[in-house]
Amino acid sequence: MRSLCLSLLLLAASAAAQSERTVVRMVVQSSPLAGFQYHEAATLWQQLRVGDALELTREPQNPHDARAVSVAWQGHKLGYLPRRDNAAVAAEMDAGARVAARIERLQQGPDPWARLRVEVFVEL
Repeated sequence: MRSLCLSLLLLAASAAAQSERTVVRMVVQSSPLAGFQYHEAATLWQQLRVGDALELTREPQNPHDARAVSVAWQGHKLGYLPRRDNAAVAAEMDAGARVAARIERLQQGPDPWARLRVEVFVEL
């Protein structure tokens, strides 16, 4: 059902983008950043801003998760999309979809899972 809804939304947005000749960005996921404490996110914390563009990279050879999608900011790895949330994004990336991301929320606190939230878009 979720896949069907996503397909219908993508089809509608694609039609709108073609008629207006503009890029349409559809939010398809909002997730916490996994691995905040293991990569460069903590070191770069003071430089990060809500709305900053993030780079997503598929890591199909990742030994821990064949659907791994790493998240980077200006070339610095911050972490990953959580394993429980990465299947659809990994499949879209593997199919050649234009996928983008940005920082949705930054929050101070001791819980690394609550520090940074990622918003993922499909660009049509």
